[in-house]
Amino acid sequence: MTPEIRKETDMENIRLLDCTLRDGGYINDWNFGEKTIRSIIDRLIEAKTDLVEVGFLRNCTYDPDRTLFHSVRELKKVLPSSHGNTKFVAMALHNQYDIRNLEECDGTVDAVRVTFHDYDAEEGLDFCRKVKEKGYQLFINPINIMGYRDQELVKLLKKVSNLEPYGFSIVDTFGSMTKKELVRIYSLCENNLDEAIVLGLHLHENMAQSFLLAQTFLEMKDPRRNCVLDASLNGMGRVPGNLCLELIMDYMNRSYGKDYDIDPVLDAIEEYITPIKSREPWGYMAEYFISAKYNLHRNYAEYLLSKGTLTARDMHQILKMLPENKKSAFDPACIEELYQEYKNQTVSDQASLGSLKQIFEGRAVVLLAPGTSLEYQWDKVKDYIRSQKAIIVSANFYFAEQEGGFAFFSNAKRFAEYQALRKQDIHVILTSNITKGVRPGDDVINYQRLAMEGEEPSENCGIMLLRLMSLLKVKEAALAGFDGYTEEGEDYMKGYFGAFQNAREGDNRKIAGEIRKLQKKIKILFLTPSQYEEAV
Repeated sequence: MTPEIRKETDMENIRLLDCTLRDGGYINDWNFGEKTIRSIIDRLIEAKTDLVEVGFLRNCTYDPDRTLFHSVRELKKVLPSSHGNTKFVAMALHNQYDIRNLEECDGTVDAVRVTFHDYDAEEGLDFCRKVKEKGYQLFINPINIMGYRDQELVKLLKKVSNLEPYGFSIVDTFGSMTKKELVRIYSLCENNLDEAIVLGLHLHENMAQSFLLAQTFLEMKDPRRNCVLDASLNGMGRVPGNLCLELIMDYMNRSYGKDYDIDPVLDAIEEYITPIKSREPWGYMAEYFISAKYNLHRNYAEYLLSKGTLTARDMHQILKMLPENKKSAFDPACIEELYQEYKNQTVSDQASLGSLKQIFEGRAVVLLAPGTSLEYQWDKVKDYIRSQKAIIVSANFYFAEQEGGFAFFSNAKRFAEYQALRKQDIHVILTSNITKGVRPGDDVINYQRLAMEGEEPSENCGIMLLRLMSLLKVKEAALAGFDGYTEEGEDYMKGYFGAFQNAREGDNRKIAGEIRKLQKKIKILFLTPSQYEEAV
């Protein structure tokens, strides 16, 4: 077959499926708003998108603002009467949708895509049979195809061929696929699937390779094989995102003679997707590369990211520890156990505690946090330091105005960020979870000694520092810059690291409760306004 004939053949049998309203829903809990849902569909139709995945079929109560549907009857409410050559599909995870709620196909929704895990494939395939019996074109999307060994995948492909579905997708669930692995998996599919079955490809951006892999797939596929490529507006999808629809449309126009209209796609991105991305960003992140490297469920990376205390290096070390049988299905108890194990590395800290106690015992201390109040009330803080001859200790940062004293770090990520700002005249105290960048003369205290003291464990740096001050038997601890968290507004001084992505106003009450307990052991006062003081 000549290149010219191949290109013409490919142009006819390559189609694009937009999954924004389904996969993109992981970003905004599928709450696009009814008008936006309708408008996105209209723009995709105007762009001549071949297939639009409208959302999930799920056991749920229907909400017109969300792309989760209890039945096709509900899904039809958002579809336009005129849609050119664009066809509509929906997706169902077999164990999250009662097949009895799926009506007989009336042609409005052309296909249902069914997903299942390797450990429940038989139940998934049984669900697939029932979808097909109801008259829908069946697309089988097994989760995490990278998790199948060659012989396991061949076995699955034979079962799929016997079922005679409309299509089968290579789904790189954890974004761990390389070009070499795509070639291997494509070859297995091409040689073990009935030639009438459409072959799909769904990619993720963990390793920033989705566009490259899409091109590789198109270049190597058999021209006789019909195929479908999944993409979404600006790559919107569960972090770190998907193949960008606008990129693959443009590539198909230039390389395969397609005539997709990209302008409506760009308009939809500008009007609807960019505002969402500004609030809930997605895109390549090193942490998700690490999860992809080990072919792990992305929730593991998200779980560790939510801690707000780990460097990428720390995450790398923890994720490497996951046992093989825990990789594909997220187990929060397992990752929490590994996190605690990694964090609670113990050291012999008696010498450090003894030398610090000689300095701090019976003294007044000023503990500094990077809240905005520290900046505009620094003169008041300085007056207290002079009058009480107080020792200064900053918490998880170095303060530019601080001269001498101590800096306490319990957060490895913050310590790494501040390495370049380290001052020679400031003595550093670290907790034992921080292992990189420790210098001779730094005092290291066991993390668990400070985090787990009392009935309630706390990873809050301020609480851990107050607990240390209690152990060192200081006379009183004055807090400055401990402003607390607010839903709106600036909680931290400009130019200072410190924002913790999961901090909420509810944390103020928890922290205030810990301060109340510590007030029974040491005198605590607030030099600057604080949400904690109001809650105490």
